[in-house]
Amino acid sequence: MGSHAKFVYIQSSASTVELKSSLNLMLQRARIINLDELELYFSGEDVTDLVEFNSPRNEMEALNSILTAIAKLGGEHSAATALQELRVATVNLISEVAKNFKEERKVVTVSSCEQEKCLQQWGEDEGVKSQLEISYFEGAGRGAVARQDMRIGDIAMEIPLSIVISENLVHASQMHSILGEVEGMSAETMLLLWSMKERHNPDSKFKLYFDTLPEKFKTGLSFGIEAIMSLDGTLLLEEIVQAKEHLRTQYDELFPALCNDHLDVFPPELYTWEQFLWACELWYSNSMKIMFNDGKLRTCLVPIAGFLNHSSCPHIVHYGKVDFTTNSIKFPLSRPCNAGEQCFLGYGNFSSSHLLTFYGFLPQLDNYYDVIPLDIDVESNEGFADTGPTSDWTSHMIRGTWFSKNRGFFRYGLPPSLLDHMRRSRNPFLQTFNLTPEKLEIELEILRDLCSMFQDMTDALGDAQLDDRETTSWDTKLALDFKYLQRRIFYSVVASCQAGCELVESELQRYRL
Repeated sequence: MGSHAKFVYIQSSASTVELKSSLNLMLQRARIINLDELELYFSGEDVTDLVEFNSPRNEMEALNSILTAIAKLGGEHSAATALQELRVATVNLISEVAKNFKEERKVVTVSSCEQEKCLQQWGEDEGVKSQLEISYFEGAGRGAVARQDMRIGDIAMEIPLSIVISENLVHASQMHSILGEVEGMSAETMLLLWSMKERHNPDSKFKLYFDTLPEKFKTGLSFGIEAIMSLDGTLLLEEIVQAKEHLRTQYDELFPALCNDHLDVFPPELYTWEQFLWACELWYSNSMKIMFNDGKLRTCLVPIAGFLNHSSCPHIVHYGKVDFTTNSIKFPLSRPCNAGEQCFLGYGNFSSSHLLTFYGFLPQLDNYYDVIPLDIDVESNEGFADTGPTSDWTSHMIRGTWFSKNRGFFRYGLPPSLLDHMRRSRNPFLQTFNLTPEKLEIELEILRDLCSMFQDMTDALGDAQLDDRETTSWDTKLALDFKYLQRRIFYSVVASCQAGCELVESELQRYRL
């Protein structure tokens, strides 16, 4: 069991200690195999860091890949007993990760779920199989709760393709021939326009689904002026403004032209700007990318499955493919889910700014994908003496340094790729990390520059004491929560730079004595 020429051998007579050692070795290799680009950037090229815990996503993927490898060996293997012990130990590790990243949300018993129950019943009549039921959660709205204990690999929900809202519905509609003539019209935009009208169709097959949707979505795209202004000093302010401008331009290109030319198909009262924005928020916050049997990836709405909330450590990760044997979309568990526990879905590896803008929430747990891009010129590596993985990045970023594992010399809790780039800008031929006065002086310059840069970014956010935390506006509260998160990241970087300066200055003092 292994990669290339490296194998982990499991003896049928292996002791518990030997199995534990083998599992640890397998996990280290699986972590490296399952690294994504962001994790690789923040870990750098130090193998001792790469083989340790990187993120809940990486850990869950690594452990589940080990389970898959064990399952492929089969029960008839000569070391079947040892493999079974190995599987139990791996499942226990998955449970430990889940325990460390558990999200606590109280079920709100006073909220009625009548519409949701009607939709669930409709789904079951249409062939939906589900081990989940819809509930309301304090501070999170609707979500899905497990009806019974479920293990890894169990199917929490199965949705037949017949109730999935995809571009096939547009093809069968009256508007397809019209929209097909519009230059640059995408399948996603067609679905957007279709849902604007279908929402008001009393005879729609999906009426019960549309009835469960809110009259107004609360995403960053619906932020009012006060909330927008509360984001002053953050990149998110510009991101939301640009997103709204893009959508407005898209709307103006379509309307009122479509209404004027095809009044019977596009009645003006159904195609206002407000209705268009509602549909955009629906598709941004509820759609899923599904791989169909023809090999095409399509954006779809999946009734009932859309109730599942996101987590940084979800129960369900791999779900975006049609099962051709059942013609359905299955949602298997990557970690156990107990009866009464909220079952989470992974929306994707998104930053909190993305989740706020397009989904309307901030994660409850620390988000490993909360990165801040840095506007630093990246020069060519030509002529540099020491090129390696850390010098290959064409852009740089920062995140909360509380995620860092290494705060010693030449690391300080900061991204090694960023530090490597800044060293090269001062001395292109810097090769080794030995502690010489010249190199320590360069380290001090870098840390002071970064400290100054992030102190300026902190100051640009304004005085936290002036934030209106007493506001009752949902959007302003969300904006201020995001601003708090940005300050926390900046503070952590400044603190790490200051601690690094003290470390380097102390070492330099030894040379000066």
